[in-house]
Amino acid sequence: MITISLCMIVKNEQQTLEHCLQSVKDATDEIIIMDTGSTDQTKEIAKKWTTLVYDFEWNDHFADARNAAFAKSTKDYILWLDADDILLPKDYEKLLKLKQSLSPEVDAVSMPYHCDFDDFGNTTLKVRRIRLIKRLRNYQWEGAVHEDLLIDDGNIYDSDIVITHRKNHKTSDPDRNLKIYEKLLKREKDLTARDSLHYAMELHQHREYRKATEYYLKFLDFGNLSDENRILAYTRLADCYYYLGDRKKERECTFKTFEYDVPRPESCCRLGYYFLEKQQYHQAIFWYKTAAESKDTSNWSVQNETSKTWLPHMQLGLCYFQIGEYELSYHHNKIAHSFQPNNEGITHNIKLLEDLLKNKM
Repeated sequence: MITISLCMIVKNEQQTLEHCLQSVKDATDEIIIMDTGSTDQTKEIAKKWTTLVYDFEWNDHFADARNAAFAKSTKDYILWLDADDILLPKDYEKLLKLKQSLSPEVDAVSMPYHCDFDDFGNTTLKVRRIRLIKRLRNYQWEGAVHEDLLIDDGNIYDSDIVITHRKNHKTSDPDRNLKIYEKLLKREKDLTARDSLHYAMELHQHREYRKATEYYLKFLDFGNLSDENRILAYTRLADCYYYLGDRKKERECTFKTFEYDVPRPESCCRLGYYFLEKQQYHQAIFWYKTAAESKDTSNWSVQNETSKTWLPHMQLGLCYFQIGEYELSYHHNKIAHSFQPNNEGITHNIKLLEDLLKNKM
């Protein structure tokens, strides 16, 4: 059986830390908490669980803080979590089994991360991340913001243990990450590839679309990029161009993603919407059907679940309605409703179609 150190960096997490630690209780053999400047009861809560609570002088660099926490660990493997992450009971049981059975030949274990949900509890965004690493491999974090583990080699095991993100409703500075990147730019002038990508994504999130496109393009100019990162950057670029009103470049970037893999659901829905706006319903149907029928193609891609669940089915319902195919419209609205049972628009569509189909009989 392996032993596990849980390593966390925290700041003002009094609302979530206890729940996180409770969710992995007895699965870890050591808990290391690196506090980056809490002013609430976070450290007091942490000390109920472990004596290994340390202060880290914040330097606007998340990777440095995580590496400092990892350096304190003493067990065979290191598990990392954020304070607003939990393991649901079924995943906790899987972690206990993994602890009993994991081969010491394994250097790192990846786990699915369910990071966003709709109002009905459906996962809308998920991605696979390395969560458990062998301490003696001395893997390091890099990146001031949106830090990543540097794992260029090693034996990686892909597990089905899901880490679930629970939104932390604490008050925090929404511009924090942007400010860190701006300080970094003043200091270093040029950003690395990964920082260029994540800075672009921060700008994108803040609706600074023109500046975001600049940094997505800078990222794409770097060599040795993974196909997944190219797909991500072109997908986000397409979205920026949509909001900037450049529909031609939006389509070009969307089609560019096809050079690296089969069409992803998000891109298919984008093309479906383009044809829907032009009232070219048969073309729109093709792309929405492709989205709805798509399968996961990569363990490591960011999976936008909305783009292959209720959204394409709702749009198919609209397209089929417009061409008078009411049975098919009803069918797809019912599927959309199974994901969004309280969606008033879908419920209205179903009632309308039921009346139309009754009158048709």
